[in-house]
Amino acid sequence: MTKPIIWVHGDCLSPQNPALQQYPDAPAIWVWDDALIKEWQLSLKRLTFIYECLLELPVVIRRGDVVQEVLAFAKENNTNLVVTAESVSPRFDMICDEIEKNVDLEIFEVEPFFEYDGYIDLKRFSRYWKVAEKYVFD
Repeated sequence: MTKPIIWVHGDCLSPQNPALQQYPDAPAIWVWDDALIKEWQLSLKRLTFIYECLLELPVVIRRGDVVQEVLAFAKENNTNLVVTAESVSPRFDMICDEIEKNVDLEIFEVEPFFEYDGYIDLKRFSRYWKVAEKYVFD
């Protein structure tokens, strides 16, 4: 079997990321998604928080088009397998579809922090936490 690369994305910035757990010695990549940063108008404070999370992970950090960078990283590491953790983001699905046109893709399930099926505004942590804390500490 080909040794995979791991694509780490913003919905699983944790050392407990199941892809990192399954393949602890595989090279991993994070891509600063310029289009998403612009679309969501991420603040410097949010970008700093993400960067600080990345410092705790064994990842190569790049910037640009996520699909192009992940595929280039796969090629550099001589693999045709990309592994990652699941996400509910529609953008994630689009990126996965493009990656799968070129290489195999394995997506690991992530154990949810809490069970909730309503809407949560994910652009600010405080809005997320206002909903989450009711379920986490009950």
